[in-house]
Amino acid sequence: MRIGVDIGGTFTDLCAVDATGIVAVHKVLTTHDEPARAVEEGLATLLSDVGTVEQVVHGTTLVTNALIERKGARTALLATAGFRDVLEMRREHRYELYDLHLELPAPLVPRHLRFDVPERILADGSVHTGLDEEYVARLGRELADRGIEAVAVCFLHSFTNPAHERRTAEILAEVAPSLRVALSSDVVPEIREFERASTTVANVYVQDLTERYLRDLELRLQRLGVTRAPHIMLSNGGLATVDTAARYPIRILESGPAGGALAAAAIGPPDLLAFDMGGTTAKLCLIAGGEPLVTHQFEVDRKYRLLPGSGLPVRVPVTDMIEIGVGGGSIARIDAMGLLTVGPDSAGSEPGPVCYGRGGTEPTVTDADLVLGYLDPGYFLGGGMRLDAEAAKAALHEKIARPLGLSVEEAAWGIHTSVNEDMANAARVHAVERGHDPAKLPMYTFGGAGPVHGAGVARALGAPSVVAPPAAGVLSAAGFLTAPLAFDFVRSARAAVHDLEWAQVDALFAEMEAEGAALLAKSGVVEVTHRRIAEMRYAGQGYEIRVPVHGGSWPGTLIDEFTRTYRTLYRRTGPEVGVEVLNWRVVSSGPAPDVTLRLAAGASPGDARKGTRKAYFPSAGGFADTAVFDRYRLAPGTRVDGPAIVEERESTVVIPPDAHCVVRSDGSLEVTV
Repeated sequence: MRIGVDIGGTFTDLCAVDATGIVAVHKVLTTHDEPARAVEEGLATLLSDVGTVEQVVHGTTLVTNALIERKGARTALLATAGFRDVLEMRREHRYELYDLHLELPAPLVPRHLRFDVPERILADGSVHTGLDEEYVARLGRELADRGIEAVAVCFLHSFTNPAHERRTAEILAEVAPSLRVALSSDVVPEIREFERASTTVANVYVQDLTERYLRDLELRLQRLGVTRAPHIMLSNGGLATVDTAARYPIRILESGPAGGALAAAAIGPPDLLAFDMGGTTAKLCLIAGGEPLVTHQFEVDRKYRLLPGSGLPVRVPVTDMIEIGVGGGSIARIDAMGLLTVGPDSAGSEPGPVCYGRGGTEPTVTDADLVLGYLDPGYFLGGGMRLDAEAAKAALHEKIARPLGLSVEEAAWGIHTSVNEDMANAARVHAVERGHDPAKLPMYTFGGAGPVHGAGVARALGAPSVVAPPAAGVLSAAGFLTAPLAFDFVRSARAAVHDLEWAQVDALFAEMEAEGAALLAKSGVVEVTHRRIAEMRYAGQGYEIRVPVHGGSWPGTLIDEFTRTYRTLYRRTGPEVGVEVLNWRVVSSGPAPDVTLRLAAGASPGDARKGTRKAYFPSAGGFADTAVFDRYRLAPGTRVDGPAIVEERESTVVIPPDAHCVVRSDGSLEVTV
């Protein structure tokens, strides 16, 4: 028995899996003041149902929240003399060209804590100016005396020659052993100064907070009788030990969304669009060739959610997805121009939507879905939480319907469809930018609110079908249990492909593979596989693409792979210029767990119809009698014609008129729209 635990902005999800499939699921409200408390409460409930547990796999938003809310350690930055302001100068890129009031996130390290260190290493790794060790020692003592808790060290070209950074760490350990020190040559040893500095600072900024949280989590699990240390979900879809996650907390930045993408890849066909809608945000991820796409360009704390360049860049491998600020808890309001807008701010779990009865006063997407009849107020979370439909109606009437001159139902439908269109537009852009036609991809929808909106999003997108997998409401937690132990490594060595010598490249790969094998061996992994990747571009381009590195003739095979990948992304090849490699990467991973994500035997199939209730569908003339079904009693092969609603404990599938649903053999519900 293994349990996945995913802390979200509104709910903390839990899913227990054994050899037969998914045996138990649970949701509890996230406790933002003490996230591990919700984990402990949820596990205690789940353990009473399933008994002994072998392993817990955990994903958390702790790092993201700490960076956004600026709740990390007091941090200083040591940079090469003349380069301490790289965090503030950024790339001098205006993400909104004509905005005279452009906002950027404040650097994690203020200017008075950024220091110019006399030293200089050149691009080829040679030393131009030696490290001033006396200056470093004097500065280290002063920082410790002034109460600084963490130091990021980011010198020019340290990814080529890390000697000065390593010597700085040795000196700081001697004169100020209380300081946490992070080296850019350790955290992110690759080219691009600003991104490297930003990532190194962010890593050490949250390191103490993350380590204390993970140790606290271990103790709480031990109190519950789970003696084996938990594994932590990484943003790239792999797992790490607590020690590795504590050393590189920036690697768990987007751990939760990665789980849902992994689960969709494990259940669905090779190519699909994964759509995860929870209480706070919605995430869309493209699965291609049976795997979620991975990117190394990510931003946190964006001032404008959909505008690249408006956040803090983090250069770590993350599952490539687009996130928009619409979830069940997203607040609906009328803007200054008299138009209905939804999100990006969310009521979260405290106080939550109005219908939760926890003090919320602003109408949300969940309130709208309840008023439309899509949710049963007496069966939310399987009856564990009763919703107040009258309070939701009153809030919608006061804040939306009356100012716009609409009925409450029309206002609720406006909120529902606005959210669907926003998500469909984001999905369309995300898929097309990665070389895929969204109208040809099935959409797999999950999260507490995903199945409610799935058919509407698919119809707006033009997708042929939408699938709600088993345990859709907690699928991210289930997806954690499909991930292997894995870690990424990188080396920068820019060169034209035709100037490369395979022996030198192979030595770089061998070095990274040895690191990967050693790291995984500490977790008891004997069978380790390595995947080699090159980041390549046409000479003169500003950014590169990821290309798999296989055996065979050299360099012809590499250029062929680059051309194929480039054509897939852009439907054409580039100009007749040379091709160069910027970075070499290795992904080292252990064996994937043998997990079946299907509903284990539970209630016997029978009469699954629970009754009928009124639900709102404009194409049916408004409120219509809608059949309601118990998902756990629907036998494989069963067809359900719309309008209909299929309920499970953690989510609800809405089947609109002119659509139908078929139950697959694994318990998935496929809705053809």
